[in-house]
Amino acid sequence: MLSKKSVAIIVAHPDDETLWAGGTILSQPSWNCFIICLCRKNDKERAIRFYEALKILKSDGIMGDIDDGPDQKPLDEGEIEQAILQLLPTKRFDLIISHNPNGEYTRHLRHEEASKAIIRLWYKGEILTKELWTFAYEDGGKKYRPRPIEPASIYNMLMKQIWMTKYNIITKIYGFKENSWEAQTTPRSEAFWKFKSSQDAKLWLKNGGVVA
Repeated sequence: MLSKKSVAIIVAHPDDETLWAGGTILSQPSWNCFIICLCRKNDKERAIRFYEALKILKSDGIMGDIDDGPDQKPLDEGEIEQAILQLLPTKRFDLIISHNPNGEYTRHLRHEEASKAIIRLWYKGEILTKELWTFAYEDGGKKYRPRPIEPASIYNMLMKQIWMTKYNIITKIYGFKENSWEAQTTPRSEAFWKFKSSQDAKLWLKNGGVVA
């Protein structure tokens, strides 16, 4: 019997896993997913909702509590890296999915920092994966809500039932109202940039996460 594909999803905040990859997780029941949320462990309301979302996503997971204050001061690179290493249950995966070095919208520093830290750790060999997928969304510099990037390596239109489950996690589990930014943003398609080598990912990071 083939073993399930081991997948780590590493995000900054509770709801990021659902907004940017929830449909993909729901569409892949053969995956063995472990979801790490780097912030808000001590936010009792958000933490409870995160673990309720994991049940629907049929995933295990854990939360950290790196600083996520309103000032959004840049964090030391080593602090982010150590937080990731401490939360990971193992250092080897078939696939890691996380934020884009440029984030998914303009702009959230913790999204960008998390992505860059994962690429650095992979390049240094401190985490091992066969593939890295980074979320592929953009908002035109705040001109519109985040949209999946159609020319990305992976672009999947979600089945209606999958999208509704994802939307219900955002509105009913996380409690965002239907007119909220989160509910109105919830993508009906999901997109990712795919990397099969840490060298390619590091070069992409060096070039500012820009696709030629």
